[in-house]
Amino acid sequence: MKVAVVGATGMVGEVMLKVLAERNFPVTELIPVASERSVGKTITYKNNDYKVVGLETAVSMRPDIALFSAGGGTSLEWAPKFAEAGTTVVDNSSAWRMDPTKKLVVPEINASELTKDDKIIANPNCSTIQLVMALNPLHKKYKMKRVVVSTYQSVSGTGVKAVRQLENEIAGVEGEMAYPYPIGRNALPHCDVFEENGYTKEEMKLAREPQKIMNDRSFSVSATAVRIPTSGGHSESVNVEFENDFDLADVRKLLSETPGVVVQDDTANNSYPMPIFAHDKDEVFVGRIRRDESQANTLNMWIVADNLRKGAATNTVQIAEYLIENKLV
Repeated sequence: MKVAVVGATGMVGEVMLKVLAERNFPVTELIPVASERSVGKTITYKNNDYKVVGLETAVSMRPDIALFSAGGGTSLEWAPKFAEAGTTVVDNSSAWRMDPTKKLVVPEINASELTKDDKIIANPNCSTIQLVMALNPLHKKYKMKRVVVSTYQSVSGTGVKAVRQLENEIAGVEGEMAYPYPIGRNALPHCDVFEENGYTKEEMKLAREPQKIMNDRSFSVSATAVRIPTSGGHSESVNVEFENDFDLADVRKLLSETPGVVVQDDTANNSYPMPIFAHDKDEVFVGRIRRDESQANTLNMWIVADNLRKGAATNTVQIAEYLIENKLV
């Protein structure tokens, strides 16, 4: 299995390589790919050194699978070129997510929709993935009407420049700014760029992507996305109105039996999900599960996951694993 990792020197690319190694992905030949300024650099994978190559070289090597994490512009230009060469692309950018001809996949939910003809497969937004992992089993049983989600997103979701800004602020060092304001001791209600409707792109991803993944437009999602000074892990406060009533014990049981979800909900012992516990883990953690006492058939919960792993790299690798297991590549 010849595997290209496009964006191998970036934050998500590095985690992809780590996840591939951890999960013993069947790589027979690794092709690390990055921008021209990184070509010729060396990366280490499973104690072997590999030279980073450019995109054109990578296409000519005809990998079986290309895992992309190199930004939307790169994906729009190069994913079709890989696909034309016979490579199956799993793309982590926003470039293809809402393209009606492309599948948007969380393996635990809709991998069964994939076929050999899917040469470009989209990986959802990190905040979307953890949200739908918890919502999907509940929707199947109780039928959602409306979801209101407020996110508390780490600086790692923006990238290495933002992580450096936070570290500089903690150390009292002046440096390059990823945000228009300081992030330390602050909260920015501003993730991605603002659109004409007053929402940010991140908020609109949360509104649109769950409907596509779950192949259901009978429910709506309203989102507010906030950046907070944590270095890793995204958190979400989620309010869900259902058509049918629920029992809290049944909700906890249903979530705890969902693959990839861990219920951490013991307030008597101060046990609830936090980014510090989700760090470097692949599961989605759900807690603070309680009835909304202001409205019928409505649930509140708190969802946390490592945005660089299940929110990006791990989900991408899981898609690739599914493709191999089902002989789709």
